[in-house]
Amino acid sequence: MVREGSSIDKALAVLEAIAEHHRVTDIAAATGVSKSTVHRILQSLVEWGFARTDGSGGYEPGPRILTLAGRVMNRFDPARQASQALRALHDRIGYTTHFAVRSGDEAVYVDKLEGRRPYQMPSRVGMSLRLHSTAIGKAVLAELGAEEIRSIVARTGLPSAAPNTLTTVEDLLAHLVDVRARGYALDDEENLPGILCVAAPVFDHTGQVLGGISISGLAMDMSMEDLERFAPEVVAAAREVSLALGAPDPVLNR
Repeated sequence: MVREGSSIDKALAVLEAIAEHHRVTDIAAATGVSKSTVHRILQSLVEWGFARTDGSGGYEPGPRILTLAGRVMNRFDPARQASQALRALHDRIGYTTHFAVRSGDEAVYVDKLEGRRPYQMPSRVGMSLRLHSTAIGKAVLAELGAEEIRSIVARTGLPSAAPNTLTTVEDLLAHLVDVRARGYALDDEENLPGILCVAAPVFDHTGQVLGGISISGLAMDMSMEDLERFAPEVVAAAREVSLALGAPDPVLNR
């Protein structure tokens, strides 16, 4: 519903509504805008190319929406959208924070803020990471279907990177059920000995998993209990980034 008397709000509400509704009556009901006003707005949207008639008395999004979206996406930098949430998480927690995006059968770090600790983590921007043995990787895998996970494993294998690495498909799939249920993944020295990590998934505007945000540190400096305590903040930061990337509410509120 829109504010009474705000013509801009009404026009934007109608523009958004035609993504799901096609009839003037349905658009009016969804937006709370009168049918006469909806009809008048739709006529203007058609003239501008943001809407078009569907041939059966209804309306649908027009080609100019796709053109505008394409221009925006060409300039869209996920790392820049994530930077504010990543910085805030880093400032609150004090450990190294990462943002990585999926790239095929692996993920790639696109941003990193070193922790306020007397050591540095061995990660770097541009470094690739395994999906099955890292917290970000498992957060990503948990949002994929079992068949896609099996296909990835068939291509990459499940090499043992550390004593706690999951090295069978059955163990990995069972573990990922728990990851998805709680909304975050843990790396208990599974990728590198002596390093712990917690990560949560980040979603894009289509609702698909894009990557993840994590915090990590040395096992001698943090515990698994610490990671569990930090997890809600990591999940909140990942949600903030997902919202900035246009992720739909049903994905974030499941």
